[in-house]
Amino acid sequence: MTIQRHDTKTRMSRAVIHNGVAYLCGQVAGPEARHGDITEQTESMLSRVDGLLEEIGSDREHLLSATLYLKEGHDFAAMNAVWDAWVPEGHAPARTCVCAPMPADELRVEITITALVKGAA
Repeated sequence: MTIQRHDTKTRMSRAVIHNGVAYLCGQVAGPEARHGDITEQTESMLSRVDGLLEEIGSDREHLLSATLYLKEGHDFAAMNAVWDAWVPEGHAPARTCVCAPMPADELRVEITITALVKGAA
């Protein structure tokens, strides 16, 4: 059994692939959107997910699960509006959304993704 680690640092890898399944580290908004509202942060965060999925040979149609962490529950509807537009119709992953503290005060949302690598099925 081979384990592939992508962009590994001391604390974590940006992605780990095992048996054709990719486990992405938590993604947050990029520096340009870190002080934005929930819509801006969610769009930025999901753009970063797209980039990482492409880097490891996957895409939105191969999502298996997603866990979203919201700083504030009142951001749920606005975050979902961005999420619903991002997920391809018919390809919604298993999903959980919880309220949780963020690793930095300005952050409003974080996501972890599990996805199938294309061609691994």
